[in-house]
Amino acid sequence: MDWRNILKSNITTAAELKDALHLDDAQTERLEEILERFPMSIPKYYLSLIDWEHSKEDPIRKMCIPSIEETDLSGDFDTSGEGDNTVMTGLQHKYHETVLILSTHRCAMYCRHCFRKRLVGVSDQETTGDIDEMAAYVRSHPEINNVLISGGDAFLNSNRILEYYLKVFTEIPHLELIRFGTRTPVVLPMRIYEDPELLALLEKYNQKKQIYVVTQFNHPRELTEEARKAIYALQKAGIVIKNQTVLLKGVNDSGAVLGALLRKLVAYGVVPYYIFQCRPVSGVKNQFQVPIRRGYQIVEDAKRIQSGQGKCVRYAMSHKTGKIEILGPGKDGEMLLKYHQAKNDADLGRIFSLPLTEDQTWLD
Repeated sequence: MDWRNILKSNITTAAELKDALHLDDAQTERLEEILERFPMSIPKYYLSLIDWEHSKEDPIRKMCIPSIEETDLSGDFDTSGEGDNTVMTGLQHKYHETVLILSTHRCAMYCRHCFRKRLVGVSDQETTGDIDEMAAYVRSHPEINNVLISGGDAFLNSNRILEYYLKVFTEIPHLELIRFGTRTPVVLPMRIYEDPELLALLEKYNQKKQIYVVTQFNHPRELTEEARKAIYALQKAGIVIKNQTVLLKGVNDSGAVLGALLRKLVAYGVVPYYIFQCRPVSGVKNQFQVPIRRGYQIVEDAKRIQSGQGKCVRYAMSHKTGKIEILGPGKDGEMLLKYHQAKNDADLGRIFSLPLTEDQTWLD
């Protein structure tokens, strides 16, 4: 079946989950109220990964089915200053060498921990800009050496649109690589392994510029045989696959679980790239954030059982001022941090320390 037809059967209403979750009428109505603000869309493939015998604490369920905690709107809808870095509709330029393109507001699944809850599945006002205009901006900025096409989910675009992005950007001489941000290998892997047209165009344009796929596996159970087929199909086309895990309370907040994920990724040939501190997003913050000090220890516990490949991963946060790596404890109980990327050039590579409380989950 075509992936677009598969998406038509996604679970999108509380009524469709009423029996599985054993909801009464009042609970069903409450869930519908949440969905009016933060929509739900779950592929039946991903729903099948839930362990229904232990569903209340199941990590897969936590990532796809809304919780009453989403009604807590403390936090911020734009925690990394995306609005400040937008130079035209759909294009952000925060870091010197990189532009980010929000190519769509749609995803195959609406993750409950999404840091773009303000727009994913809700609004296209910040996405789908003019591709030629964005390419002209990149051409006029020779310091830019890579483009990240994200969303939403980049692979929710049609193959025709994806090919146009590739055609336009592979022709820009100073670009060295093109990245696609997509969670389809995780939530809808058949979008990849059952689409020879997509694989053919990726292989074709990979001969012009190296293409990377940046995805997000958060739990070992997401690395199914179907996911493996998608990974191998991309690798066969010459695509480099990197993974950005989000540290999530109740999902992967133990060294054993996170360590098992990293080892499985490496075994599949996927490069563990970042473990990100969950952002203090409205509707996400109090449900999923882990304190930074505890997060550091979880990451270190996970890294202890890795080969050198798994130890390459960095624990970091995407802050308004830049991508800050969390290095570990320093003197007098302070935490050492480093700007891995920075909005201001003067901060690049800067190491600094801050006192963090035991329950602190973000930096002011």
